[in-house]
Amino acid sequence: MRTDLFDFELPEDLIALRPVHPRDAARLLVVKPGAAETFADKMITDLPSLIAPGDALVFNDTRVIPAALKGVRVRGEATAQISANLIERLDDHRWEALAKPGKRLEPGDRIRFGDGGNTCALGSLDATVEAKGDGGVVTLAFDLSGPALHDAIEAMGAMPLPPYIAARRAADDQDRKDYQTTFAKEEGAVAAPTAGLHFTGALIKALEARGNICFFVTLHVGPGTFLPVRAEDTEQHEMHAEHGVVSTDVAFALNAIKARGNRIVAVGTTSLRLLESAADEFGTLKPFAGETDIFITPGYQFRFVDRLLTNFHLPRSTLFMLVAAFSGLETMKQAYAHAIEERYRFYSYGDACLLSPAERL
Repeated sequence: MRTDLFDFELPEDLIALRPVHPRDAARLLVVKPGAAETFADKMITDLPSLIAPGDALVFNDTRVIPAALKGVRVRGEATAQISANLIERLDDHRWEALAKPGKRLEPGDRIRFGDGGNTCALGSLDATVEAKGDGGVVTLAFDLSGPALHDAIEAMGAMPLPPYIAARRAADDQDRKDYQTTFAKEEGAVAAPTAGLHFTGALIKALEARGNICFFVTLHVGPGTFLPVRAEDTEQHEMHAEHGVVSTDVAFALNAIKARGNRIVAVGTTSLRLLESAADEFGTLKPFAGETDIFITPGYQFRFVDRLLTNFHLPRSTLFMLVAAFSGLETMKQAYAHAIEERYRFYSYGDACLLSPAERL
């Protein structure tokens, strides 16, 4: 499909730079394609009344690491300021990272990370540029390894805010709390599963009190989640692979819930992509542990997920394409137009929508 079909105009002042507090005070647009009332303006706290008792909610329990580092490149007597966002851990001391400005780095360069030096309370955080790829991607070999490297990154790194926020303000200590779900457990993401940011312990208890069952899967979200599709046609776009896990127990329980006629509600596009990757052609969820690069566009036949809770996404992004596949492109264009008119807040720290699927042929 043509990428420009997924474009829309968004006023810049609707991009949320901070979340609302408390987390569940965000607004919620309910979208029901084909219904007499297609759109309904609600609140996240209304969610228990919008989901049938017995339905299951599936959350992504990945934990975001403070992957944004700032440092100084040292090459002889010449230095240069460098920022690096860690992308993927390669082994106990090497990371793939996105460096800016990447043109200032060459293999063999040394980088001293930290504020004004190369030490922190836990020791030094120095790295060597081991390899350089395209688009500013580099392989960093740190002097530290294992738990010592983990602790140094935790101490010196900042939350890797999406580009549309980071371009307008720096990450701070408040983001360490705000840009992490309350149930984050499995460390490894460099971007938050943002639909899950809306959930408080009280909201989850309210859902469970109505008979809803909460399950957790893990998909370590990568930086590709923020990138617009630059190809003119969706078939030319290459997705970044992400590691995910669906346990045997979770797969068994969700299949049983589906078999008795209840619905599966994916909390976030990351949960949906993982569930769809793990489901077979007959709609049975299988245990899963591995990489997925599933790219969902209109025409995709959903195998397992019945409803989707998600934030509002970038124009021309793979995530807007996904919601268009789920609820219909024209419906989602109208939904986003409604959200803009009603001044919903967009993107990672913004409001959310609860989507029902379009009628399937």
